Amino acid sequence: MTEYLEIDLERELWLCRRCGHEVGPARQAYKEGLLVYARDPAEIHKPILDPALYEFTFAPDGKWISILEYYCPDCGVMMETEYLPIGHPPLNDMQFDLDALKAQWSGREPLTEAELAGPDPVGMSQHHHSHKQKHEHGGR
Repeated sequence: MTEYLEIDLERELWLCRRCGHEVGPARQAYKEGLLVYARDPAEIHKPILDPALYEFTFAPDGKWISILEYYCPDCGVMMETEYLPIGHPPLNDMQFDLDALKAQWSGREPLTEAELAGPDPVGMSQHHHSHKQKHEHGGR
């Protein structure tokens, strides 16, 4: 579902793709099973202007915004980050129709890690040329 999060459809569980930790029931918000670190916005975004001289420093104001980081409780990989107004509950940013997914995947084989990673960018693995070649320019 994301780089570090998958759903085991058979057991209906969110799993960490890095370590296999069972995060929680897939019919609930995955963030409920993660560790949460509420960050001070000033740690992440340093002021551009001197706060002693200017009221507005181009840094987020911790009285208005919170930054939440979500981590796997087992391996510690960061799975998500969100910026929220103070007091706002965590977002439920992914909710899937598990019954429809089960029906869709019932006749398919599970994907391999290579298939999940996807193809190489077009031409990147075959891109070879020498910068020592002389280029012909007309008129010289």
